[in-house]
Amino acid sequence: MIVRAQTQKELEAARVTFLGRKSPLVEALRNAKNVEIETRAEMNRTKLHLEALVTTMRTEVRRKQLDRSLTEEEVDVTLPGEELPLGHLHPTTHIRRLVEDAFLGLGYQIYDDREVEWVEDNFDKLAFPEWHPTRSPRDTFFLDERRVLRTETSPSQIHVMQEQRPPIYMVSIGRVYRRDEITATRFPIFHQFEGLAVDRGITLADLKGTLLHVMRALFGQERAVRFRTHYFPFTEPSIEPDVSCPVCDSEGCRTCKFTGWIELGGAGMVDPAVFENVGLDPGEWSGFAFGCGLERSAQLRFGIPEIRPFWESDLRVLTQF
Repeated sequence: MIVRAQTQKELEAARVTFLGRKSPLVEALRNAKNVEIETRAEMNRTKLHLEALVTTMRTEVRRKQLDRSLTEEEVDVTLPGEELPLGHLHPTTHIRRLVEDAFLGLGYQIYDDREVEWVEDNFDKLAFPEWHPTRSPRDTFFLDERRVLRTETSPSQIHVMQEQRPPIYMVSIGRVYRRDEITATRFPIFHQFEGLAVDRGITLADLKGTLLHVMRALFGQERAVRFRTHYFPFTEPSIEPDVSCPVCDSEGCRTCKFTGWIELGGAGMVDPAVFENVGLDPGEWSGFAFGCGLERSAQLRFGIPEIRPFWESDLRVLTQF
C-alpha cells in the first residue's frame, strides 16, 4: 500500500495502517516486554524501514503531483498578476517633501535635529526674556531644569551658527512640542520648518521674497498672502505671514476664526542679540529667520478644516490625499 500510494491522502492512510498507534506493529512493540530480544529487534528494524519508506514516498508523491500539474494544467504566464494596493503619503510627509524641494531649489541645506534641547539653546541664546510665557511649565514640556522638549526647531539654527561661519542658508524640519489646547489649528505635537539666512547685506525684502516663493510653491498662485507686523524675541523687526482660508474661501469660518485668514507662522530679521549670543558680529552680518507649521501648511493646501485628523491615523481621511 505504501509504495502504491498516488496521493498524499493515500500515503497518509497507508502510514496510519502500518505505523499508527493502533497498528499491529506498534501494538506488538508496546506489548513486547516478554518477547525475545532478537524478535523485538527485528520489529524495530521493520518499523524504521517503514518510516523511511514513508518519507521517501512522500517526496516521490510530491514530485509526481508537481509533474502532473505542470503537464496537465495550462498557465498563461503573460497574464497580468493581481495588482497590489499601494499606500498613500501622509499629508504631512507630502508637504514636507514640497518644502524640501522648494528650499533645495534655492540652495538651502536641510537639517533634522534632536527633539530634546537644552534650555540655553531653546530660550537663552534665542534672546527669550526671563518673563516670556513660553518659559513657563504651563506652556513648555520640561524634562528637568536644564532640558525641554523643543518648542520650535530654532535651536538647530543656534547649532549651525555655532558650528560654521556665514554665509548660512538652512532649513530645519522636525517635530516640536507645546502645551497647546487642541483646537481646529493647534495641537500639542506638530511638525515645523524653520529657515535661517545669514549673509552680508540681507534685508527684509529678501525675507518677503523668499516667503512668497515658498508659499506660491505650496499653495499655488491663486492663494492670497499678506504680511503683518508682530513681536518675536529673536527677530527685529518681526512679521507674520497669513494665507487666505481655503475652507471658506476667505468668507469666514471656525477654522480661520471668522477672519478669512490663517496665520502660517512667524518671521523677521535676526535680532542682533542672537548674533552676539553665538559669537557673530551683528555689524558685519545680517539675516532673516522664519518658522511655519507643516500640518497647518497641509491644512491650507488641501483645505482640511481640522488639525486633529493628522494625528488620528484614520484611513478614511488619509487615503484621500
